Amino acid sequence: MLAKLLVQNYALIKELDIEFENGLTIITGETGAGKSILLGALSLILGSRADTTVLLNKNEKCIVEGSFKIEEYDFNGFFVSNELDYEPVTILRREINPAGKSRAFINDTPVTVNVLKELGEKLIDIHSQHQTLMLNDNSFQLNIIDSFAGAARLKGEYRATYSSFRKLKKEYDEVKEKTDRNKADLEYYQYQLDQLQEAKLKKGEQEELETEQELLGHAEEIKLALTGSSNLFSAEGISILSMLREVKINIGKIRAFLPDGACLLSRTESSLIELDDLAAEIEKLCASIEADPERLEHVNSRLDNLYSLMQKHRVNNLDELIIKKEEICEFIKSIVSNDERLSELEVLLNNASASLKIISEEMSDKRANAVPEIELKIIELLKQLGMPNAKFRISLSRLKEFNASGIDQADFLFSANKQIAPENLAKIASGGELSRVMLSLKSLLTKNNNLPTIIFDEIDSGVSGEVADRVGQILAGMGEYMQVINITHLPQVASRGNMHYHVYKDEMDDSTFTRIKLLSPEERVLEVARLLSGSEVTETSIKNARELFKASVN
Repeated sequence: MLAKLLVQNYALIKELDIEFENGLTIITGETGAGKSILLGALSLILGSRADTTVLLNKNEKCIVEGSFKIEEYDFNGFFVSNELDYEPVTILRREINPAGKSRAFINDTPVTVNVLKELGEKLIDIHSQHQTLMLNDNSFQLNIIDSFAGAARLKGEYRATYSSFRKLKKEYDEVKEKTDRNKADLEYYQYQLDQLQEAKLKKGEQEELETEQELLGHAEEIKLALTGSSNLFSAEGISILSMLREVKINIGKIRAFLPDGACLLSRTESSLIELDDLAAEIEKLCASIEADPERLEHVNSRLDNLYSLMQKHRVNNLDELIIKKEEICEFIKSIVSNDERLSELEVLLNNASASLKIISEEMSDKRANAVPEIELKIIELLKQLGMPNAKFRISLSRLKEFNASGIDQADFLFSANKQIAPENLAKIASGGELSRVMLSLKSLLTKNNNLPTIIFDEIDSGVSGEVADRVGQILAGMGEYMQVINITHLPQVASRGNMHYHVYKDEMDDSTFTRIKLLSPEERVLEVARLLSGSEVTETSIKNARELFKASVN
């Protein structure tokens, strides 16, 4: 339950520090005094969005802090899963600084707003006019039925399975789209791969072929040059080698008396050996070079094929072409792999779908079994709330596909008059009728919800007299099972509270602030009298107020 609420620098609130107890707490005040501001502040620690417009003083930060007694509720799992310290009195805090930055805390540990919201939804249900409009929302309607039917465990199991199903379906659709798209190009890529594989590409082949092409293309010219060079080395008569041998003989004759003779002879012998080896190499090369038009044609054809493939695949050389072939091969393998993954996902999807069908069928049975009792009890409550001819029906139909709530479509049907058949609640009911239906539903679910606190923002609007008294009784009855906080304008409801706060505006110089005061028993009488008679409290209204308090005790 909400034990304490601290608000600083929010809207017209400079600072408020309010304590709450169990049972029914009443909040009253003049229109525009700031009752809704309190709910706005409270919604911050329940995860609602905020910006600097909420700051009363634009140079100071806004702080909203709520203390909650949670020892009676099984929230340990939440604290463990979010790595938070569990405290029997847990504090939720929200801060908005002048720069607009928001920070959230649970027991002084920084958390995301989503985590704050997740815990807040377990602690407080705020009913407002907006929530009344949700009576036509299928998910909201099914939540009401499920709460009464005690389907929480099944619903949790279903949601986990549905979440897994959605992830699988998303992956399946993505893989299928990719596979279908790639398969359209598969024949083209397979043709390219076959062409490249048929070419039997070898690393370094391009350079070898280009060298051989150059050689074969100039074979006759090379042969002629080498033959001429060989003849210069070894031709009969005067040749390079014969002349060098003659040089060797001449140096040998004078080396004994020439200081450098031995060195010159050694160098000559070395040159002779080198030139003799060079001559032999040239002769060997000359013998190996022959014009081969057929081989040249083959080399040219092979290179033309390689160049054509390089141009087709927009690469610069054979190495890049080989890499391209490997890429195409991997792409084709990925299509095959996608097919395999698609088959796996199809099996997993079928299994998840089968599980969803089993769970959703069980949920549907629970819902269908709960509907008659819900209808009966809501009609009884509506009669107590001044609607003796009210009809309330719940229509359940099957959806074609699973959604987040199962496979059921719920429709709340209502009629306030004998002669009119029940129709869609949101379309046919007035604002006051909607409020009474919502109050009946909330009252019915009080024992099943296991929710610490519920806050009503003028749930009793549109009623008066005996019906208003009955509304007060129902709210007080709910307060026996949970903490109920009710903002009201009705004296019959206000007199039923265990504690009573009055919200008012305090005018100071050029400033206006919203303040709240816990009323004493006598002050409560005067406030209820004001609600009865308006701004001017009379003896009669005071007397009537005392009668209301006596009636609320009995």
